[in-house]
Amino acid sequence: MDVRETCTALEFARGVREEALDLLRAIGRIGAPTGDEGRRAAFVAAWLREQGAADVAIDEARNVVCVLGDRSAPGRAVFSAHTDIVFPDTGELPLTEDEENMYAPGIGDDTACLVTLLMATKWFLMNRPQLDTCVVVVANSGEEGLGNLKGTKQLMREATAPVTELTALDAHFPEVVTEAVGSLRYRISVHTQGGHSWKDWGVPNAIERLSRIVCALYDLPRPTDARTTCNIGLIEGGTTVNSIASEASCLCEFRSTSEACLQEMDEKLRGLVAQADARDDMEVHLGVIGRRPAAGDVSESAERRLTRRCDQAIQAVLGMRARHVSSSTDANVPLSLGVPAVCVGTIDGGLPHTREEWIRKASLEQGVAVALLLMMAHVVKDA
Repeated sequence: MDVRETCTALEFARGVREEALDLLRAIGRIGAPTGDEGRRAAFVAAWLREQGAADVAIDEARNVVCVLGDRSAPGRAVFSAHTDIVFPDTGELPLTEDEENMYAPGIGDDTACLVTLLMATKWFLMNRPQLDTCVVVVANSGEEGLGNLKGTKQLMREATAPVTELTALDAHFPEVVTEAVGSLRYRISVHTQGGHSWKDWGVPNAIERLSRIVCALYDLPRPTDARTTCNIGLIEGGTTVNSIASEASCLCEFRSTSEACLQEMDEKLRGLVAQADARDDMEVHLGVIGRRPAAGDVSESAERRLTRRCDQAIQAVLGMRARHVSSSTDANVPLSLGVPAVCVGTIDGGLPHTREEWIRKASLEQGVAVALLLMMAHVVKDA
């Protein structure tokens, strides 16, 4: 990592420390459930324009897209962080802090990482360096849960020039996501006649029948080519304790780092459901409710270069080695399309996906420096 760039990034991050914290307080209070990110998107777009960004737009998926550099460049280097959080609050989120930490639902996943991206973008808007490609900064929607990576899918689909790389900011120090975990998610529904628990004893119970399907699902042999998991995350059904349930459903998912393994499990599940549905005393329906792709055919050398850049930035700012992990992030989408991509953590905190989530305030300064160093890779040297 260039020493001058590291010094510049650290100095800038120190200088905007309080501004970054104020921005985090402002965005961190804005409710942004997956699928309802409009208020955050509007705030982010307005903030970018206040910093001098001239090419900012909110697309159909509620992505905020800010273009830095020449649109006529043949490629696009994307830097992103997602605006949505896992909680349903649409009003003001509760945010508190003490001397060391800040607490709020979604404050670390991914609000603080979004702030590090925005502050790094501010440096580019202030200094207007010459770039070796068109850099696109995106505050994207739909990363969490059943958002199914909607924002990044829209971004890749509508890009006006080929995306050559994507760096997502979404994790804790010193993680770098280098392997995409894909997923397939389903709703399985069972329908029977039902009846009275005493008078009609013996007729099919939808809950009991669904339970048999769930047990058979867990007994399905899983592929060994790559780690592949199965999970039932929610079961619903029935009406009262003295009624034989006529309806029951569950949500389930498969996860794997291999697209082929996901497809294998999909085929096995469909066979299992078809066998159950063949019975004449019940109906079974299978619906796909979410899909996150695993990696496709990506240039190993290009992926290593992108990963090395993250490793070096973390080492330069934090003085520690990056930890490479597998996860499901916005990087899944470009990786599935053969585009080099990584996801890197730019804050320190804990308890993600809980209402007690927290971040260490001092880490925000470090995160701004890391984000800026990653983006500076596209500044033309000695221009």
